[in-house]
Amino acid sequence: METLGSLKNHFLIAMPGLDDPFFERSVTYICEHNDNGAMGLIINHPVEISVEDLLAKVEIIVPLTNQQLGKPVYAGGPLARDRGFVLHTADLQWRNSIILSDDLAITTSKDILKDIGQGLTPNDFLLTLGYSGWEAGQLESELAENSWLIIPADNDILFRTPSNQRWQKALNKLGIEPWQLVADVGHS
Repeated sequence: METLGSLKNHFLIAMPGLDDPFFERSVTYICEHNDNGAMGLIINHPVEISVEDLLAKVEIIVPLTNQQLGKPVYAGGPLARDRGFVLHTADLQWRNSIILSDDLAITTSKDILKDIGQGLTPNDFLLTLGYSGWEAGQLESELAENSWLIIPADNDILFRTPSNQRWQKALNKLGIEPWQLVADVGHS
């Protein structure tokens, strides 16, 4: 198998044949990918809780409701589902912010949640509970099995496309319509 470069700052688009209900029709933003494995956040599977509801659950007082607080929270993956991850534009940074690209960062510290509750938000953000992870070589094997398609990350899909349209829009960036995909793919 040829060596794959880092997929950091790319989307993984689940193929119809991916046999894992957690990743069905998912789009996953890859935060890190190196020789030790990969870490990402599913960006299109909302859970039945808003940002404002989550802030209340972690006892962050919200003085005024604003439109940003009505955003959904997403199931970022099957790992550490009790832990929050905020994927956001890098115009603002917090104590534990990690810069992912020229314009994106991820923050896991509670101080970003407090600021969001006070209305101090980055230009765009997405909050997930949990993350997706792959051990060394695991993602490469899944790619060889045709479980995923790959495209560079796109902030329009990430922040401005409704979550129920992100999978299709990501496919469209490749020039593919969902009906063109089949669940079983052969290897020659």
